[in-house]
Formats: sequence, C-alpha cells, structure tokens
Amino acid sequence: MCVVPLASHAAGTPAGDDITPAERLIFTTDHLHGVPAQTELDYAVVSSEQPSRSADLVKVLVLSPDNAKGDAQVSDHTGNVPLPNGGLQCNPVIIYFLERDISEMQGLTGGQRRYFQQRLRLALAAGPRIETVTSEAGGKSVSARRIVVQPYLNDPNAERLAQYTAKRYTFLLADDVPGQVVLIRTDLPGANNDFAHPVHTETLSFQAVVRKLPAPGKAPPKPSNAPRASR
Repeated sequence: MCVVPLASHAAGTPAGDDITPAERLIFTTDHLHGVPAQTELDYAVVSSEQPSRSADLVKVLVLSPDNAKGDAQVSDHTGNVPLPNGGLQCNPVIIYFLERDISEMQGLTGGQRRYFQQRLRLALAAGPRIETVTSEAGGKSVSARRIVVQPYLNDPNAERLAQYTAKRYTFLLADDVPGQVVLIRTDLPGANNDFAHPVHTETLSFQAVVRKLPAPGKAPPKPSNAPRASR
C-alpha cells in the first residue's frame, strides 16, 4: 500500500475526480512526459544525521518514451527498488522518498505504517497552498511550485509522536526540469518550533540527466572523430 490521493480510494469515484491541486501536482501529473526512452535522471539524498557521508545517489531510468508504459525503474545503493506506485503517473522518485520516510517514521516511533500514510494523504487532501518560487536545479535558476504540509500537526492521535508532530514536508516541482521534481525535503524543527535550526533534515534533490543510454539491442553510435577502419 502506497501514499496515493484519497479520492482514488473512494468507492465509485473516477480516477482524477475530487482530488486537490496539490494531490494532482504531486501524484497524478505525468512528470516524465517529454523524457526520452533510456534516459537516466539522478537525484541526491542527504540526511543531516550523516553530514560526513556522501549523498546517496538515486536513479530513475525511463525505459519507454514519456514513461508511456509506466515502467520507469528506480535504484539506489541497494540496487533496483520495487515501488507500490498503484499505477500513478508521477515521477516514481516521489513514491521512493515518501515510502523511505514512512519506513523511517515507523522504525523511530513503532507506529503503524498505515497511520503515517493516512496522515500524508489527509494533509495533501486538505488543499495546501501552491506557491510559485524561484529555485535552482542542475545549476540553473528555475520557476518552481512549492507545497508545504505538516501531516502530524494538531492530530489528537499523535501524542506518542510528540517530538515529530511539527515535522514539515516540502515539495518543489518545475516544468523546466526533466522529471519535474526539483526537491523534496523533510524538516524537524528545533526548540520552540525553530525551522531555522532544525534538529533533523532529509533532502532529495535533482542533480542531472546523466546520459542517454543506448536502446536495448542497438550499438551506441560512434563518435564523429572515431578512426576509420583500415582497408
């Protein structure tokens, strides 16, 4: 079971109906439209608890043009990562990050996985504001849309999660970035709700389109300056 829009679970509700603009932007937008087949998108995941460790590299390999077949593959340092994306059109790196976060929250608190999934769904279904901001991706300035939610805030059932109730999730997406995901970040504020000095952050950020891989069964093209075979 993955984090998906609440409306997609409603009995008799056609897919895409009654979901909020935030849910649509994050989960049901075709983020990989325009990305050619055999293109690899690279993302860095950095945790503030491991400042001396190099960033984990997460790769999204688009196998079909525009990801028309929904077969994009995600991998990290452990290898290929199967994801319960529920047929969503979104960039699968979003599901990767959220599933990773939910697993961490479950391990830290002993809470139920379903609870954390539900709180994220409810926060996005509440219709959070979408702001237009200027950000940076791949060394370039881009116009991005930002969504910020705090899923556990004011939840009466979150008493046992006191140290996590103010946890904030930030999503940045931009049309001009391949795959559209610029950044996803979680912040746990310091004392007195101090987000300027968080006690923990975890960030996934777009790095680059690394290379255009040759399609299966086709030899890579020779460089234009390749030496000619002797006769």
